[in-house]
Amino acid sequence: MGLNVWLLLSAAVVIAAIASVRIAHRTGLPTLLIYLCLGLLLGERGLGGIHFDNAHLAQELGLIALAVILAEGGLTTNWSHVRDSVPSALVLATVGIAVSVTVLAASVAPLLGLDWRSAFLLGAVLASTDAAAVFSVLRRLPLPPRLAGILEAESGFNDAPTVILVMALSVSSTLTLSLPATLLDTVAELAIGATVGLAVGPAGAYALRRVALPASGLYPIAVLALAFVAYSGAALLHGSGFLAVYVATLILGNARLPHRAATRGFAEGAAWLAQIGLFVMLGILADPAELPVVIVPALVTGVLLVLVARPASVLVSSLFVRLLRLGSMPWREQIFLSWAGLRGAVPIVLATIPWSAGVPGAKGLFNDVFIIVIVFTLLQGPTLPYLARVLGLAAEGEARDLDVEAAPLEELKADLLQVRIPRGSLMHGVEIFELRLPTDTMVTLVVRNGRSFVPTPTTQLLIGDQLLVVTTAAQRETVERRLRAVSRKGKLAGWYGERGG
Repeated sequence: MGLNVWLLLSAAVVIAAIASVRIAHRTGLPTLLIYLCLGLLLGERGLGGIHFDNAHLAQELGLIALAVILAEGGLTTNWSHVRDSVPSALVLATVGIAVSVTVLAASVAPLLGLDWRSAFLLGAVLASTDAAAVFSVLRRLPLPPRLAGILEAESGFNDAPTVILVMALSVSSTLTLSLPATLLDTVAELAIGATVGLAVGPAGAYALRRVALPASGLYPIAVLALAFVAYSGAALLHGSGFLAVYVATLILGNARLPHRAATRGFAEGAAWLAQIGLFVMLGILADPAELPVVIVPALVTGVLLVLVARPASVLVSSLFVRLLRLGSMPWREQIFLSWAGLRGAVPIVLATIPWSAGVPGAKGLFNDVFIIVIVFTLLQGPTLPYLARVLGLAAEGEARDLDVEAAPLEELKADLLQVRIPRGSLMHGVEIFELRLPTDTMVTLVVRNGRSFVPTPTTQLLIGDQLLVVTTAAQRETVERRLRAVSRKGKLAGWYGERGG
């Protein structure tokens, strides 16, 4: 086929994938299932007839796509929402991973007749929750901020240790890895990745705040480039690129950057494109003719993973959290965390690592994981809202966070803030003078129902209003904090101790 045919086919696939998002949103299904089905239809045994069986290329492209998805996750995660959840999430992403791998390997080895290396590989591949699946499903659920923060942060942190473990098991000819040496290598790689992320994130934020780029569209590109500086820099230093990119983008996404909302929008678009390409590619890579023979062992493995290994990892992690005095996980949250450990592209991509390394039986492992992801994502994803309601965890009616976009006015040493008042905000009904903004700050324009007007101090704000606020660069952070505080607690926010963030 010529280039134009490939371009036409690719564009048609992307348009079909975008259209399917509407269907997935209405049904509550993760979009990854539709994308995988599109890949199967385009594959050699489907309507497209595309032949693709290069596991190594799929691995390389998959890891790059996962880095983009993780970058979007970091950029769109509100640090003030997940800050209190990070200790628990880190325990789940380390201790929880170790427990999950061990329990699943010990369960499937005797039941399925696997050797210990294959059993531990299967456990390691399936241990990580998927950031794309978690973000797409859970961000539609009105969960308590701490619980949602644990799930989001866990999905961002747990890719790194699982990749390291799968790599180690794939290159070792036998299961003779020294446990102390492996733990030391893992800690070293995670430490290097975290250090690189902590270096790139603040340095990038500092530079972007002080360099006036000639076009607003350059800021999102620069942020994504910084994410890959962190990823590749950590990899070159033999560290965890995934941890580096997540930490760096978490810092960048919560820094006071120019055109921050536009940057997040660009990152979301790039992540959607990465997801579409990744899942479709993995669907093409799978051979439907080989899947029926592994359905039974895959279902057995999936049941053990969801009902035994994941709950055990959550239970042990909760005990560690309590032992280390990092907080507590009530039993209702433990049940939800156990069921909400969604798998997606990450396990399928990780399954290509032993396949490309030539590990015996690795193609069968890939097929097992493919079936597990489809079946159990189909089972778990749509039932999460119901489970949240049954457990009394649904936080209906909670106000969405205030979205503030900033554009620098360099010559005036000022910033122009664009503020949208979201549904549920307690800024509704507040008069402009009651915002109590600094004296060198002014609300210059209100856009309501498509019509704009210059407000007076007594203009009453309503849900859906968009405000243009001009403030000095020095007061920008104070203004943003005050606006967020009023949005959450109303005009008496200060009396309630709410200071914004």
